[in-house]
Amino acid sequence: MEGKTIPMPADAGADAGGGELVLVTGGSGYLGTHVISGLLRSGHRVRTTVRSHGRESSAAASVRSAVAASGVDPGGRLDIVSADLTADDGWDDAMAGCTHVHHVASPFPSVQPDNADELIVPARDGTLRVLRAARDHGVKRLVMTSSFAAVGYSHKDGDEYDESDWTDPEDDNPPYIRSKAIAERAAWDFVAKEGDGLELTVINPTGIFGPALGPRLSASTEHVRAMLEGAMSAVPRAHFGMVDVRDVAELHLRAMTHPAAAGQRFLASGDRAVSFLWIARVLAEHLGERAARVPTREFDDDRARKAVGVTERVPILRTEKARSVFGWTPRDPVTTILDTAESLFRLGLVKG
Repeated sequence: MEGKTIPMPADAGADAGGGELVLVTGGSGYLGTHVISGLLRSGHRVRTTVRSHGRESSAAASVRSAVAASGVDPGGRLDIVSADLTADDGWDDAMAGCTHVHHVASPFPSVQPDNADELIVPARDGTLRVLRAARDHGVKRLVMTSSFAAVGYSHKDGDEYDESDWTDPEDDNPPYIRSKAIAERAAWDFVAKEGDGLELTVINPTGIFGPALGPRLSASTEHVRAMLEGAMSAVPRAHFGMVDVRDVAELHLRAMTHPAAAGQRFLASGDRAVSFLWIARVLAEHLGERAARVPTREFDDDRARKAVGVTERVPILRTEKARSVFGWTPRDPVTTILDTAESLFRLGLVKG
């Protein structure tokens, strides 16, 4: 289904004018919906991709519903097309006329596959597919969502991390972590050798929390939902970085045009590392009976920590680069967790 455009609703508005056209891959995802809303709010026209397989209409409705939930009226400035990271079909049409690209889409499994290539190959090849199309269509800059998974999962002396750190793809990490490191390395190599002037900026967020705009959640917010539903009697003893989805989206928008962002990666995290138990205690303290089922104890299990990609060590996350280049200030983590929970309740995503 090459380049199929999903029709606009009849009442979407006739004016398709406005600012420059920006492509967002993975527009129906948790972060993608926030990036789209931010771009529309700042006056851009947006084209976004959703996967095909006969689900375009529902995916398009999901994107539009999420944008509406953010309080933005796109008028005629939002275009939704089908394109899949695993196939070439659709990417030329998706990229045509775009000045900038936010590559947000990436495969994320509900469970880690037995065969790591099930994640690594589509993550790497999908990223290269998007980069080639962007280069061929004269896109000025592509902002890629990578992850702390590509930064902080190889041994080093000390617990401080910044943009100079890299996860070694050959290390014995879960497939998702390896896929993020491999995909980002492939992106930098491509731009250096074959980019032909295409600029690349990479955002490396830690665990992304914050309000959902629709039913698609990040792996991190799924943990909050599980806590509220009482699905976790105890949580792994682990610490990790937390960043608000709204702050990650803001970084994407700032990185899109800032002259100093070209050729740079930016670690995105809040002021301090948190733990699963800390999250549970914040929920219990502020939400009363609605948080009656959250866990109250930790357990010590290296296998459980590895499964969710965290460690017992408390990371020190240096985000001075994003702060100094963009004047970026992340939200307080308490606000982020409470806004996460309130959105889950508002959307009816907490069972029971």
